[in-house]
Amino acid sequence: MVKTGLTVTALPFSVRTVYLGAMTAPVIPPSPTREEYAEQYAAALAANGDEGIFDRSDPVGLFVEWLEDSKRSEPNDANAMALATVDAEGLPYARMVLLKDVDARGFTFYSNRESAKGEALAAHPSAGLLFHWKTLRRQVRVRGRVEPVSAEEADAYFTSRARESQIGAWASDQSRPLANRAALEAAIERQTVRFDGQDVPRPERWTGWRVIPDRVEFWRDRPFRLHDRLLFTRDGDGWTTTRLQP
Repeated sequence: MVKTGLTVTALPFSVRTVYLGAMTAPVIPPSPTREEYAEQYAAALAANGDEGIFDRSDPVGLFVEWLEDSKRSEPNDANAMALATVDAEGLPYARMVLLKDVDARGFTFYSNRESAKGEALAAHPSAGLLFHWKTLRRQVRVRGRVEPVSAEEADAYFTSRARESQIGAWASDQSRPLANRAALEAAIERQTVRFDGQDVPRPERWTGWRVIPDRVEFWRDRPFRLHDRLLFTRDGDGWTTTRLQP
């Protein structure tokens, strides 16, 4: 069967192979040539050639430095991260969220407790994070258990949000079915009227979580896929470091 350039060869049920035919405009770019590496990777090499990172002993301090670097180069949301969780059925799920705090305790983000991510974290309180700063050709992976932030922390962050975002937290039954955009806008209007002339309190269902890392891996791009990888593994109150093969 051939359809829009995709050829599928029928095989026994236990073995199926999909063959991609030639495309005039490939969706996936080819691997870079030696010349393209030399031309396109010069800036990345300049940013990622310092061997000093392998002498570091504090992953949080190094992460903050890389985040500061990314804020100067990323076009938007340098604090965006992929959050991976496992639901009650053991199925993985990933979505993009925003990091809102980081310190020696861990990496903090906020959302609706009744959302898909909130329910997954209630079932399995552990998570993985991935930061990808494309302009720097760097990544950071974080893995660890998850704990809710205190009510005081959630209140403090909620108060800092724009009023429209606060209203939205009341109006949206996050991850639940929605008939159409008009239904959401009507809910926003009802909550806007409800809180007219007063501060918007934090909904009890809206809270935050902190990922307490047990592993933090720093990755930076080098030519010909010979990347640098540095793994921090928690060891009591400190960290051990391991340089990994690319």
